[in-house]
Amino acid sequence: MLRLFLRAYPKRFRDRHGDELLAACRDVYGPGFSMKAAADLLWNGLGERVGTAPASFEEWLERPREQGHGPRVLASIMRDIRGGLRSLGESRGFTFAIVLTLALGIGANTAIFSVIDAVLLKPLPYANGARLLRVLQPGVESENVGFSPPEVSDLRAQARSLDAVVEYHGMQFTLLGGPEAQRVATGVVSWNFFDTFGVKPLLGRAFVAADETPGAEPVLVLSYDYWKRVYRGDASVIGRTFTMNDKVHRVVGVLPPIPQHPQENDVYMPTSACPFRGGHWKDHRTARGLSVYGRLRPGISVESARSDVSAVMAGWHTEHPEAYPSQSALRSGAVLLREELSRKARPTLLVLLAAAVFLLVIVCSNVTNLTLARLVRREREMAVRTALGATRFRLFQQLLVEGLLLALFGGIAGVAVAAWGLEALAAFAARFTTRASEIHLDGRVLLFALALSLGTGIILGCLPALPSRANLSGALKEGAGASANRSRLRARSALIVAQVAVSFSLLIGAGLMLRSLLKLQQVNAGFNPENVLTARLDLNFSRYNSEEKIRDFARRLLLRLRAEPGVEAAALGARAPLRDNNPSSANFELEGVDDPSKLSRAEYNLVSSDYFRALGVPVVSGRALEDRDDPPAAPVVMVNQSFARHWFGVADPIGHRISFDEGKTWAQIVGVAADVKQHGLEVEPADELYAAVGDSSDLRLVLRCKGPAPAIERMVRETVRSIDPEQPVSDVSTLLQVRQDALAPPRLTALLLGSFALLALFITAAGIGGVIAYSVSQRTQELGIRLALGARPAEVLAMVLRQGMGLVVLGLALGAFGGVALSRAMAGLVFGIGPSDPVTYVAGAGLLAVVGACACLIPARRAASVDPIISLRAA
Repeated sequence: MLRLFLRAYPKRFRDRHGDELLAACRDVYGPGFSMKAAADLLWNGLGERVGTAPASFEEWLERPREQGHGPRVLASIMRDIRGGLRSLGESRGFTFAIVLTLALGIGANTAIFSVIDAVLLKPLPYANGARLLRVLQPGVESENVGFSPPEVSDLRAQARSLDAVVEYHGMQFTLLGGPEAQRVATGVVSWNFFDTFGVKPLLGRAFVAADETPGAEPVLVLSYDYWKRVYRGDASVIGRTFTMNDKVHRVVGVLPPIPQHPQENDVYMPTSACPFRGGHWKDHRTARGLSVYGRLRPGISVESARSDVSAVMAGWHTEHPEAYPSQSALRSGAVLLREELSRKARPTLLVLLAAAVFLLVIVCSNVTNLTLARLVRREREMAVRTALGATRFRLFQQLLVEGLLLALFGGIAGVAVAAWGLEALAAFAARFTTRASEIHLDGRVLLFALALSLGTGIILGCLPALPSRANLSGALKEGAGASANRSRLRARSALIVAQVAVSFSLLIGAGLMLRSLLKLQQVNAGFNPENVLTARLDLNFSRYNSEEKIRDFARRLLLRLRAEPGVEAAALGARAPLRDNNPSSANFELEGVDDPSKLSRAEYNLVSSDYFRALGVPVVSGRALEDRDDPPAAPVVMVNQSFARHWFGVADPIGHRISFDEGKTWAQIVGVAADVKQHGLEVEPADELYAAVGDSSDLRLVLRCKGPAPAIERMVRETVRSIDPEQPVSDVSTLLQVRQDALAPPRLTALLLGSFALLALFITAAGIGGVIAYSVSQRTQELGIRLALGARPAEVLAMVLRQGMGLVVLGLALGAFGGVALSRAMAGLVFGIGPSDPVTYVAGAGLLAVVGACACLIPARRAASVDPIISLRAA
């Protein structure tokens, strides 16, 4: 053994450092360290130098030098894995802290990536998804006013860049013949709609050309979700018949589980079966509202298709000038369907991705700090192994394997964290895109988690600095290595600055969303939601096909509901607040007002008497609509405050007349109602007109109750059923819930960003405390000398606090730049404040400074309480 020792190390090294090496071995491996243990260690060290793992020391002495490199490398890696698992098992607290921290960072990024991948990165789940585009017709005040049936026919015949043009519009119809009368969301589509998208039915068949011919048998195709929800996946539904719009419809197919666009529907029908699209609508060029989709011919770009469609539309303006006002645009807005599906979700998802990446940076910084702290405790162990023959590469390989093991364990736990939160993220994404149904942990997401884990593990393994033979003497001496420790302290301090900077950026993002949410909650929506119940009553068009029938149903329903003891006010309207994304609008003419610079168009709502009292909407001028205003009385209307300001300024609009048929008939303005938020709390009210309930079969019931509104729901359903057993009641909810739903997207965004920010704050605070505590432990003797020479504990406390707060202040200064970049990206998500809101910046900096001071206080108090006598003795 001594002969081998002399071979491994020069005599000069053995004479100078042999005692130190033996003492270091006893410190690392215990006081029972013996010459036999030294032989074993020497065997291991030299074995590491040649990359082998013999079964015994004697076998190594006898082993031939000629061996293949493959078995050596594999044996070395397996030995490092076993050694790494044993080392991590001995440091359970360290391992648990690292795995937990990595799980949070990797889990958050994996969950966000699963959403990003499904919504923004994956190709559409349609056979022709890459060639599909949506054709838009911009209007004066809208990016898309839709198309009329004649315009769709022209596009099919004249757009040479498209080999297919199909249409879509959504309706609500009553479906009879099932377990009960149901109101179903119906997609009215061209016969080749699914063929153009490249969608093959799961059961049965799709539509064929014969289904769209006049007089053809009405047929239906069911969506997958509706089929599973209502019919529990029963394949025998193919061929069953149902009654809808007084026609018997036969089910011919069931769609696969794909995202539906532009909205989720229960059933689909061809255009000829729709009583509106197949009736008077089909010949009117100005009756727009159809969504149009096209399939690009092979080799045709989107830009070429856009130019082609724009040329076709320019021809319409020339051939039919009466159908296109001079303000109409002459361009098309054709966009790829893939971009259209992700347009609304993209800004929010990218902000969340940035927040998740920031969190991962903080996690990696904290994990690196913990790893460096552990390496300080293992410094002498590494020096002993180096002295016994281990090369720097072998030690690096072992640390790399340990880092990879930690990262893989953290990745496995992170996937579990991602799976736990994925359902909530999918529900969040569903508010922006129909592609939310594609969000799940598939192979691509798992590969991302694996790559993220391996990358993190490589970083952890590569960061530690290893001892070289040149500094073995210093590393083996007790208390030596101050220079290396100072170097590591500087590295750890730099990591803390980075953590503070990123945490500040996240706090700014979360603060902006929180402030925006508070502003939205304070918005006056124009109505009083307390104890108000709303429900949807889409009357069967085939039964209620005249104004007289609609008014008779409304009159009987309101009489019965108003007689109920728990009802304070009952009314009907064509729309309810915060729930109308497709408002009706009409052109009008004001008597005595001729201003060509103003577009004479406004939204309108058909309402019954007591509508404003039921909603709690103030009538600011004139009077509300009453029962005596119903036909055949002279027509009257009400306007909202926006309309009055827009058209009359400070003048009183009461008594002025308005016409909707180019002056043939006139209605008198009898009242002005307060503005009501119809489209969202963040959207300013548009000009709106109110008239008596007439020809609208799409009604919203509004009840102001004397007690809690949910208790009235059963009574409403029974009352409607007693008047018409086949009339369904849908979308029953309270206005309070409607208002809460309107706040759901910003609330969820604020919650996610806030969670990331709080987690980052906690990790950063722990890192600051750890670095200051390490600094104090390295300066114990210095602090003891200061105290012995007369320094007061308060001065030592202040000195340590200054050291920690210096890192915090530097991090805040750097984090302000990241906060500016993040806030600019969030400009479209905030409401009521600017992206550079000073209150948010000051509050975030103050919170982080307080947390940093608290994190520094514990090690600072420990430094101030150092006993000078003990410190000097240790010196």
